[in-house]
Amino acid sequence: MNEQGRIAVEQVDAVETPPRARVDDVPAEPRQRDYLEGFLSQKPAGDAPGEPGGALYEGVIEALKEIYDPEIPVNIYDLGLIYGVEVTTEGHAVVTMTLTTPHCPVAESMPGEVEMRVGAVPGIGSAEVNLVWDPAWDPQKMSDDAKLELGML
Repeated sequence: MNEQGRIAVEQVDAVETPPRARVDDVPAEPRQRDYLEGFLSQKPAGDAPGEPGGALYEGVIEALKEIYDPEIPVNIYDLGLIYGVEVTTEGHAVVTMTLTTPHCPVAESMPGEVEMRVGAVPGIGSAEVNLVWDPAWDPQKMSDDAKLELGML
């Protein structure tokens, strides 16, 4: 740039061709191992049935999404009442859940329904439900879909 802030333009008739690389110009040291070689040779991990994304785990989640709170038109999974799902390779499912309040009208029947529905998932041999009150449920535990359904978003 010149002092006035303009770019200087220079007219040329020809540009010198750069030298070409030659095989004998390569250094004599051995080539470094390709860092992607191990990654590219890996096979995809198998479907772990009891892990998120696995068939049994996802079957349990789908079963939980079919159970609705009688007072709120949202399933108990999206409502945030399910705190944890564990599925063993032997097909034993453990669901840790809560209710909106300890005085919920379905406090006695809901855990039994969850146990029955989860136990009916193909591949699940036994189901166990642990009802907990700590941490207490609050509306922030709801999924965005549930909040949208209830007009909270």
